[in-house]
Amino acid sequence: MTETNELTPNTYFIEVSGAGLPEVDGLYVPSTAPPTKSESGTVSSPGYWNGKMAWDRADGKSARSPALSYSNTYRSWRICRLDGHLAYDFTCEEELPPTDRPWHVYKKGVAPAPKVVVHHCDPRQPCPDPNVVFVLGGPGAGKGTMCELAESQLGWTHLSTGDLLRAEREAGGPYAATIEEIIAAGNLVPSTIVVKLLQDAMERITRHTGKRNFLLDGFPRSMANLDAWYEVFGQDTELPKMLFFECPYDVLEKRVLARAKYTGRQDDNLDSLKVRFDNFKAETLPTVEHFKSQGRCVELDTSQDRQSVYKLVCENLSEYTDCSLANQPLSERAEMLLGLRPFPDK
Repeated sequence: MTETNELTPNTYFIEVSGAGLPEVDGLYVPSTAPPTKSESGTVSSPGYWNGKMAWDRADGKSARSPALSYSNTYRSWRICRLDGHLAYDFTCEEELPPTDRPWHVYKKGVAPAPKVVVHHCDPRQPCPDPNVVFVLGGPGAGKGTMCELAESQLGWTHLSTGDLLRAEREAGGPYAATIEEIIAAGNLVPSTIVVKLLQDAMERITRHTGKRNFLLDGFPRSMANLDAWYEVFGQDTELPKMLFFECPYDVLEKRVLARAKYTGRQDDNLDSLKVRFDNFKAETLPTVEHFKSQGRCVELDTSQDRQSVYKLVCENLSEYTDCSLANQPLSERAEMLLGLRPFPDK
């Protein structure tokens, strides 16, 4: 008989939707069922069943508690109908109910099987505030490389406004038609839409992964971006910290020309670099100066070798970085990005 009273508290919430049996759909909360011996002889504890986390229906209508749980006997996750009969299952030994593969319609179920989403915080409550660090620097200053390293090695989430705009258009999201129309007319997407996409992405990631540390690559590019940030997040919101990648133009020029051999980017040439750098000075440097005046800007000399720059980035993100992640060995990809091993031949 396995005791489970020392397990980590269950703080997850499960959202079930799209079931052929609509009564199954809804929000499931950590189970409060009293300690009971299951069919496999395991004694449950609040939030658990058979040694794995378990959930009750938030509306309390299910005859079975927990209503979503794991069976050691059948090695499967199970969701029951309101009358307690099992409707859907998924055979596996994973610690949480699978969210990326279709479930199986069980004896008392009706097709289609539902979609299951895990929330790391209660979806009925406001999302916890994100911890944001802005990352700015001229073209070739190393923003993308350092943000990728921070994401893979330190657990931070790297968000690029360009990537979010492309993803919104491709997915046909709420702003897709507006973005298409604006870009087709040769105009810039309004800062408010850009910030709303950032806000939506951060909330989605926080709720579904529990991650709250975000690096916003290339944002805010202008004071208009910053004004929109306050408009969306509130005038009283604390100004995020900024990491400004300072790098002389001659070094940027060498880097951009060197990477042009591998990236295939059309704007990695001297003429485009000058235009991009002039735009950076005109539009973005005033934003950097504003952050400096507020004591919220940390200048990093990124003309140094990549290992030295990465060390500075780690130091400036350490306050919110999980120590276990910061101390993990470098991955092969990280070693390539830091120049410690060559990239494979194409």
